[in-house]
Amino acid sequence: MEIKNVFPANENELEDLGSGLRRKVCAYNDNLMCVEVHFETGTVAPVHHHPHEQITYVVSGRFEFEIDGEKKVLGPGDSAYKQGNLPHGATCLEAGMLIDMFTPHREDFV
Repeated sequence: MEIKNVFPANENELEDLGSGLRRKVCAYNDNLMCVEVHFETGTVAPVHHHPHEQITYVVSGRFEFEIDGEKKVLGPGDSAYKQGNLPHGATCLEAGMLIDMFTPHREDFV
């Protein structure tokens, strides 16, 4: 993969995934990816897992995260870590935005 160092916001579109969920890939290379995820109130990201490590930072809104069967409500400034293949999901309690970081990058997102 050719290394790209700058990803202007206007070059990456917000993708409507349906059901109140939108996503924008912000920057990535082989080893790391940053993704902006927008949720409408009531949107559910069902419990799932993937081999990537993931850190989620809550920019705005309130979310009930389920991580490995444990539920926690997180708000602005909170973050969560999910190791690879750990079951996790989220329900949006108040519309907001998350920043997700993945390692390695999610090939299925690009």
